[in-house]
Amino acid sequence: MKHYTLRRMLEILPTTFGVLVLTFLLFHVVGGSPAEIVLGKNATAEALAAFDARFGYDKPLLFGRWTEIRALGAVAWSDDDSFAYGEVSLTYPLPAGTYRINAGKSRIGFHRNDIVRIDEPRGEASNSTEAYFIPKPEFVVPEDHKLVALGIGSVGKPPPTLKLEKQNAGFFDSQFVNYCASLLRGDLGMSTEHQQPVAEVLREGVLPSLAITVPILVGGTVIGVLLGLLCAAWRGGAADKTVLMLSTVLMSVNYVVWVLAGQFILAFKLRLFPVWGFESAVYVALPVIIGIVSGLGRDVRFFRAAILDEIYKPYVRTARAKGLSGARVLFRHVLRNSLIPIVTYVSLSIPFLFTGSLLLERFFGIPGLGNASLSAIHASDMAVVRAVVILGALLYQVVNLLTDLCYAYLDPRVRLG
Repeated sequence: MKHYTLRRMLEILPTTFGVLVLTFLLFHVVGGSPAEIVLGKNATAEALAAFDARFGYDKPLLFGRWTEIRALGAVAWSDDDSFAYGEVSLTYPLPAGTYRINAGKSRIGFHRNDIVRIDEPRGEASNSTEAYFIPKPEFVVPEDHKLVALGIGSVGKPPPTLKLEKQNAGFFDSQFVNYCASLLRGDLGMSTEHQQPVAEVLREGVLPSLAITVPILVGGTVIGVLLGLLCAAWRGGAADKTVLMLSTVLMSVNYVVWVLAGQFILAFKLRLFPVWGFESAVYVALPVIIGIVSGLGRDVRFFRAAILDEIYKPYVRTARAKGLSGARVLFRHVLRNSLIPIVTYVSLSIPFLFTGSLLLERFFGIPGLGNASLSAIHASDMAVVRAVVILGALLYQVVNLLTDLCYAYLDPRVRLG
C-alpha cells in the first residue's frame, strides 16, 4: 500500500507538468494578447509593451533567443534598382538592450551611411542625438539611452515584412521556464485583474467555494444513498415508482432553470433567502439547495441501480436465512458492498461539481474560486487561470488516488500493485 501510494504521488508530477505545457499552448493559441484585453484596443504600443514587460509576456512562450516586440512602426522606403533604403519609425523609444531587424528570407543590412539615432538623457529636455553606425541587423542600445529612430538598407526590392525583435537573456528565458521556476519557489505570479499575488486571490476564494461544494457533495450523496436504499428495499412498490418518477423530472430540468427558479421564487418572491453576496451561512443556503436538487435525480437512479445489483446476490439470501432483519441486511451488508461503485461515482462527480459551482457563484455573487475563474477568463488574467487549472489537475489526481485506496479498504480482495 505504501509503495503504491508513493508511486502514484510521484506520477502526479509528470502529469501536472503535461497539463501545464498543454495549458500554455492552448492559452497562447486562443487566448489572444492579455495586454490588449486588459488595456483595451486604444492603448498605446508603449503601454502594451510596458504591460508585457511587467507580467513577463515579452518573452517567448516555451523557448527562444529572440522575441518580437511592438515597437516597429511604419517604414518609408526609397529605392532604386539595386538598393532600397528605409526610414523606420518606432512606436515608442527602445530602452537599453540588444535588438535585431528580422526580414525573413530577404537580405537586409545597414548601409555605411545608415545611423541609429539615440537620445542621450541629460536630466532635462534635449533634442541632442548621438550617432551609432550599424554593421549588421543586430544592434545594441547602450545603458541610459533610448533608441528613437532607425535606418535600414535592403539589397534589391524592399522586403515584404519586417519584425523588430529583442534578444532574451538566454535560449530558455521564456514564459514557461520562468513560470515553472516561480512555481518551485511557491510563487503563482501576479494577477493582472486584481493587482495582487495569485496566491492571495485563491486564498480569498477557497472558503466561499468550500462553503458551497462540500455541503452539495455530502448532502447530495447522503440523500441520494438513502433514497436509493428506500427504492431498493421497496422495489416495484409505490414508493419506488414515485421516487423514480420524481428523479426523472429532476433530471429533465436544465441546471440554469433551477438557478433562475430558485432565485425568483424562493429569494425574490418568498424572501426566504438572500439573492446576492456572501456575508454569512444564510447566503450559501439557496445555492446549496439548488446544487443538491439539480443533481439528485441522477444520483438516486445510479445509487438505486448499484444497490439493486447487490440485493439479488446469494450472500443476501444467506443473511436473511440466518434471521437477520431487512434493515440490518440492507445497511450492514448490501450498502457496504455497494460502496465501491458509489465511491467511483462520487469521485467522478467532483470535477462536475466544481464546474457547477462556477455558475452558482456567478449567479449568486459568491466570491469563490469559480467566480474568480470566470472573471479571470473574461479579463484574460492568465496567471489566475493557469493556477486554477493546475489546482484542478492536482485535485483530480489526488481524488483518484484516494478512490483507489478506498477500494482496497472497502474490499480486501482488491490488491493495489
